[in-house]
Amino acid sequence: MASNYTEASIKTLSSLEHIRLRPGMYIGRLGNGNHAEDGIYVLLKETIDNSIDEFTMGVGKKIEVELTERTLRVRDYGRGIPLGKLVDCVSIINTGAKYDSETFQKAVGLNGVGQKAVNALALAYRAQAFRDGETRVAEFEKGKLKKESKTTKTDERNGTLIEFTPDEALFGTDFKFRTEFIEDMLWNYAFLNRGLTLTFNGKPFKSEHGLKDLLTKELAGEPLYPIIHLEGEDIEVALTHGNHYGEEYWSFVNGQHTTMGGTHLASFREALVETIRNHFKKDYEAADVRQSIDAAIVVRVQEPVFESQTKTKLGSSDMGPKGPSIKEFIGKFMQQSLDTYLHKNRETAEIIKKKIEENEHERKELAGIRNIARERAKKASLHNRKLRDCRLHLGDRNPRSEESSLFIVEGDSAAGSLTSTRDVQTQAVFALKGKPLNTYGLTKKVIYENEEFHLLQSALNIEDGLDGLRYNKIIIATDADVDGMHIRLLLLSFFLQFFPDVIRNNHLFILETPLFRVRNKKKTMYCYSEQEKQQAMAELGTTHEITRFKGLGEISAGEFKDFIGENIRLDPVSLNHLASSDELLSFFMGKNTPERQDFIIDNLRVEKDLIEA
Repeated sequence: MASNYTEASIKTLSSLEHIRLRPGMYIGRLGNGNHAEDGIYVLLKETIDNSIDEFTMGVGKKIEVELTERTLRVRDYGRGIPLGKLVDCVSIINTGAKYDSETFQKAVGLNGVGQKAVNALALAYRAQAFRDGETRVAEFEKGKLKKESKTTKTDERNGTLIEFTPDEALFGTDFKFRTEFIEDMLWNYAFLNRGLTLTFNGKPFKSEHGLKDLLTKELAGEPLYPIIHLEGEDIEVALTHGNHYGEEYWSFVNGQHTTMGGTHLASFREALVETIRNHFKKDYEAADVRQSIDAAIVVRVQEPVFESQTKTKLGSSDMGPKGPSIKEFIGKFMQQSLDTYLHKNRETAEIIKKKIEENEHERKELAGIRNIARERAKKASLHNRKLRDCRLHLGDRNPRSEESSLFIVEGDSAAGSLTSTRDVQTQAVFALKGKPLNTYGLTKKVIYENEEFHLLQSALNIEDGLDGLRYNKIIIATDADVDGMHIRLLLLSFFLQFFPDVIRNNHLFILETPLFRVRNKKKTMYCYSEQEKQQAMAELGTTHEITRFKGLGEISAGEFKDFIGENIRLDPVSLNHLASSDELLSFFMGKNTPERQDFIIDNLRVEKDLIEA
């Protein structure tokens, strides 16, 4: 029976209550810090954005960031928040100086919400402003003012100091800042703000060449030709081609990293193809032009409109209220600047032409075997029980579709245990026959020639990119022994080689499974390391027994439920160190057996050594 709907049902929340009740509306996802898009990093970004806007206005060339356990401290040397408005500026929604477009025409934060959300979602929050020899401090707890000092004298330089500790009641007791995500964020700020120095616990981040430096840092291997760096009013572009599969872009608007792209990135991709076609006077396929591209673009738009509060996707169609369309602006810039560059640099132009023709040749070659492979896969799928699918998939109109996961396991034994205890709504299982093929150095043709890889690609639905990806999480679940580690490396090599976007977009994970079970008659404890085992032994006393799990197949279905349910431990695979991935893959997966053999012998540690350590 429906509950009564009366005047008493209507509630009005304060802005503070609303932020804490619906944090996702303000900072996107919450998360525990294992993902670069998790909320704790958005809190830091919102804080730094205000300091960046000061630098953009020509004030303050240094921003200091310090992390102590779970507390972040950001000090800038801008003009400082006006002392009499300190509390209002950090606690009252829609309070700020960025509504006057003459003052902040192309600022990052325009909505007067960001810093208030940081305050509301922090267990402890402290703001201090320094202006013209005077300072004032305001301290908050969960967004509520606890203490405000009077204005006092100071010798400190002008600027603002913000210190906050995210609230574990919202972000979980296990949340943790990962320094590599913070460093990536600071590098992006440095690349987009030449002349600015940021420091993180004393480590400096500074760029002299903007987006050219960004590409140099991020490239997976040697570029095919020197990075093309183009600059104009309100736009900067850097691009080159590599030898990898897929397209890689870094896009920004007014200094904001638009990880989901938007109108500016779509316009750039289109303009790049049109400019290349016009330059070479050939109607190349767009996919052949863009295959293996590495590019970065930043545009500065007046009063940008984003598709979410976290500003990860640009929705604006125009450069400003009276400006040209973004498509027209970027198209004209690329046609003039890139075409001129290619005319002046004929060697680079010829390399680009050769690369496009190679892409075209491979695409046509793949087309010849693709249909054969698809027919074979259809027949195999009718009889193949290697995929135990789930009912909900990424993109379905269901609140739980984001939970969809595919576990890749070795052998039927592990697959059986996992399948019998999984959540059939959101957890699918793909069983490998054994060790997959080493794909290092092979072309994409191998995917269609190797039945297992083609079935995996079909299960994921990523043949034509990630738009049709069926699972939000792809989880490699192999044994923690030598064979399991080798299979893990072979799968990582496969994704790095052919589908780096899966890793780049944070879809690939390693399942952590327990190495030991320590139990007595009253309690059972699962341990993921030697240290955890020692702690469990001490807690359970002398009557305990220890079981060492050598493979996933040894873990019963009942036990498996604990490891893939609420307490699942996943280690995300990231490309933070992608610059060395070509070298690493070559060493571990390439034909360099003597060097690899010497490395293994020199670094081999057996279980006895680890226990004694």
